[in-house]
Amino acid sequence: SVTNIAGKTSVFNVIDPVVIEVAKICSENNIGVIGTKATISSGIYERKIKEIRSSAKINSLATPLLVPMIEEGFINETISNTIIANYLSNKKLANIDHLILACTHYPLIQQEIKDYYKGNVNVIDSANIVAKYISKQLKEADLLNNGKSTKHHFYVSNYTESFEKSAKFFFKEMITLEEVNLFV
Repeated sequence: SVTNIAGKTSVFNVIDPVVIEVAKICSENNIGVIGTKATISSGIYERKIKEIRSSAKINSLATPLLVPMIEEGFINETISNTIIANYLSNKKLANIDHLILACTHYPLIQQEIKDYYKGNVNVIDSANIVAKYISKQLKEADLLNNGKSTKHHFYVSNYTESFEKSAKFFFKEMITLEEVNLFV
């Protein structure tokens, strides 16, 4: 789950840490996955979870309106709650015990999703799982910040102004985003 690019930069994927944690906590229960069309059609979460827990029941649903909704700032509003409810009421997600938010945008609407389920479904906090994993990896490599002030510089595979706006909202500070092609 860690790749070195040109021998100097570590790149962490956001799938493996979540899959490992889900396999630990979800045992034989029904697992739902929501994400973009590309993520869901790739079947990556289903495939990786089944590698670890072959008997897991996984139901995936593409939720393509959620990313543009978030990027346009529709969070905790009537329109966002309506769109979220429309997706989560889909029969593919009936009777799930756990829900994986398989998109890096979705933590911004995690509370709305939890509110929809009223505590009846364990909404997997993917962002927190990945953050803990990366923190552990950085600590083991002695790369954690020693408390000195730093400038946050993030690399993204697809830069958009709306993503920068969402990132600033999420981090609540000025950040620098730089687009890079990781697969050259």
